[in-house]
Amino acid sequence: MGAKQRIYTAGVLYYTVLKIRTDFRKGRQEDVMERNDPRYQAYVEILKEELIPAMGCTEPIALAYAAAKAREVLGVLPDSVQLQVSGSIIKNVKSVIVPNTGHLKGMEAAVAAGIIAGSAEKELEVISEVSEEKKSAIRDYLQTVPITIEHTEQGHVFDIVVTERCGQDYARVRIADYHTNICRIEKNGTVLYEVPLLDETVQEDARADRSLLNMQDIWDFAETADLRDVADLLERQIRYNNAIAEEGLLGDYGANIGRVLLTTYGNDVSNRAKAKAAAGSDARMNGCELPVIINSGSGNQGITCSVPLIEYAKELHSGKEKLYRALIISNLVAIHEKTGIGTLSAYCGAVSAGAGAGAGIVYLCGDGYQAAIHTVVNALAIVSGIVCDGAKASCAAKIASSVDAALLGYNMYKCNQEFKGGDGIVMKDIETTIKGIGRLGKDGMRQTNEEIIRLMMS
Repeated sequence: MGAKQRIYTAGVLYYTVLKIRTDFRKGRQEDVMERNDPRYQAYVEILKEELIPAMGCTEPIALAYAAAKAREVLGVLPDSVQLQVSGSIIKNVKSVIVPNTGHLKGMEAAVAAGIIAGSAEKELEVISEVSEEKKSAIRDYLQTVPITIEHTEQGHVFDIVVTERCGQDYARVRIADYHTNICRIEKNGTVLYEVPLLDETVQEDARADRSLLNMQDIWDFAETADLRDVADLLERQIRYNNAIAEEGLLGDYGANIGRVLLTTYGNDVSNRAKAKAAAGSDARMNGCELPVIINSGSGNQGITCSVPLIEYAKELHSGKEKLYRALIISNLVAIHEKTGIGTLSAYCGAVSAGAGAGAGIVYLCGDGYQAAIHTVVNALAIVSGIVCDGAKASCAAKIASSVDAALLGYNMYKCNQEFKGGDGIVMKDIETTIKGIGRLGKDGMRQTNEEIIRLMMS
């Protein structure tokens, strides 16, 4: 074959492939979700429910929220407090600094902050405004009022019961299953408010149906959604989470993983993506008083889903619209993965969020759905062994590892490499793999979680 013939053949092949891709995309347009589609409405509601602000690690803040609500119901300052909490709450509160307390740690500090300075109507920003006078009062309260802690298991991995007493009066508040779910309020033997708790295997009726999430629909929704429905949520996520990431690099927080990464490995975009996400985590685990927008009940997961994409969008000059659509993918993929695992587990949530971030980065880089699902599968195959041993400084390093795995997973796809079905926990397709990861995180690692809690409490 001569040179001209080879050029002609290559040109025909190129335009044939281009036409196939164009026809495929046109075909997909027939399946675009309209606004009145239940999936479209569910996805918007899921983002509204999940992308909410929180100050500090969300488990101690949930304790502060419950304590503030009980104080509100009691009507006076309690002279004794009893906490009944599940092991996963102990695990995730033990080692983090509670913001706006003068660098106090632990469950007692979170509860005292909620009682003395909390505004229950602010939910996960319950202690976002604390004066110096009230910080001093929190310390005094801890020294003078008995706060007892009881480890109880009542069939819910996420479970908090706060009972506050003053003389013969008491108020009790229970939060279960997720961070703002007050399910019972009681005062002096009278139930003031109660909603039934479902078995953890049952979809929660009060929230949007997460069982509607799947990778193909997430991708289609992100590509075609009317951004007016979600732009304010995503803009707030960009603003809040980028701010705490930058503060993490400037300040001295935790193990300063972000600065270690930049000093050791340089300033290219892939390293900046890891470093800034890690820095945001280090800051919020170690007393920074800036809020974050969370994902799946976790600030660390919210940071991991967003900050790497912000860095890639800057590098690629992507523009706001493309970044918004990438963030839709990242956030919803992470929520989809986490739905089967549950709110708290021995399975590190940064892994799910990192894989979600990888899918969002694929979109920013101009690749399509196939690249995204291979990136997610590859990332999950690489780092699904990371355990959650509570909230603390090392979360930042786990975030960096998870984002790194996502970037490696994407580069594997670009080099025509992949982990195939049957390779360990990788299943025949993306949805089966995500379901398998859910089983691993929720059921398979239940005993692991209990052992981690025993180790931490010993």
